[in-house]
Amino acid sequence: MKKSLLEQAKNVLDNNFQLGGFTIPSKGLYPFQWKWDSGFISIGYAHYDIDKAKKEITSILSAQWKNGFIPHIVFHNESDTYFPGPEVHMSHLSPNCPKEIKSSGITQPPVFGFVLEKIYEIVDDKDNFLNFIKEVIDKVYKNHLYFYKNRDIYNEGLVYIYHNWESGTDNSPIWDGIWEKIDCPEYQFERKDTTHVDPSQRPSKREYDHYINLIEIAKKFNYDDKAIAENSPFLVQDPLFNSILIKSNESLINLYKIIGNEEKKIEILTQFQRKSIEGINNKLFDNKLGSYVYYDLRNKEKISLISSSSFSPLFCGAPDKSLSKKLIETLVEKFGDENKYLCASFDTTSDKFNPKKYWRGPIWVNLNWIIYLGLKRYNETKLAERIKKDTIDLVSNLGFYEYFEPFKNKKMKGYGGNNFSWTAALCIDLINEKQ
Repeated sequence: MKKSLLEQAKNVLDNNFQLGGFTIPSKGLYPFQWKWDSGFISIGYAHYDIDKAKKEITSILSAQWKNGFIPHIVFHNESDTYFPGPEVHMSHLSPNCPKEIKSSGITQPPVFGFVLEKIYEIVDDKDNFLNFIKEVIDKVYKNHLYFYKNRDIYNEGLVYIYHNWESGTDNSPIWDGIWEKIDCPEYQFERKDTTHVDPSQRPSKREYDHYINLIEIAKKFNYDDKAIAENSPFLVQDPLFNSILIKSNESLINLYKIIGNEEKKIEILTQFQRKSIEGINNKLFDNKLGSYVYYDLRNKEKISLISSSSFSPLFCGAPDKSLSKKLIETLVEKFGDENKYLCASFDTTSDKFNPKKYWRGPIWVNLNWIIYLGLKRYNETKLAERIKKDTIDLVSNLGFYEYFEPFKNKKMKGYGGNNFSWTAALCIDLINEKQ
């Protein structure tokens, strides 16, 4: 008898769990621990193995720097199947980096605030998990302080990223215009990703030159945020990154209220929250496009392109009734064709759209999960159920891939890494999600 999708998903997670107490995203292709992956993975574990969920969170937080920064990759183990590894990132250049842990010097979206609250909602033994929250929540709070202190240079409530990898949406067409403005050298290196996955599904060599160049610039300034902000050619305010920060602010406020006697932290987070919501709506919403967009701080201009990230502010409750109406209309218009699954990672009507190339068009389960919860928040039940069904159907029909072609046809495929951890984890959550 064929195992149920739920059992298959649990097997994916359990098979990717490592003896060191963390879970790799996919064997071979991604052999280390990634920051936002770990957050989504821990949500999946929470439904059936809370100890693994706790280990996942504890493991990534163990790599936190003195200034509150949490790196996007932690190299707990040795592996030669991934580039760039610790010898390229050289995080030890920063005086804030814990010397006993190898990591990258860039970060990813700050998911752990909402992850802790989500797991608290999932588990039956809330007292037990609340004790765990009490052990780790101040580390998450410190990570938020880091962003507002070091990454909000104009005091707008909007934090910047200085590497496209920090967005999590690595090769999105969003970045194309920025690359054209940067005089980037050509580097010699041996990529490992294209030995695991068809190169047509991955970023190009020239794109990787830009990725490495941004790391080299950060290393030149010993990962000092102030110097990077002054000198990096890549400085962007990202609606997805900021929406996740806003959602996690909200969750930390809720959890500190449950814990009690944390009025000062709640007050600080509430001030951040007010400014961030005002900033994301006033600066990142594009009325002409009817969606949230990225802002290029270095070139002082909006990047007027629509991606799945454009709809992430629904997740954190930022748009008011008027903005949410426009946003959902844009979602349906640009991505809602009945011949396509929701939600492609880039505007399907654009000439930049590519249905199989990483973040240039394929569907990603984590963005679908974020948009699904956002639609539910705004009582868009029918559309929410469609994106949930589409997500589960894709995985059920094609497998636990990293990303999926959005077209509804017999030849459609899953791409990237197979047996991908956050695909499995978030499927577990969607299957268990109450209507």
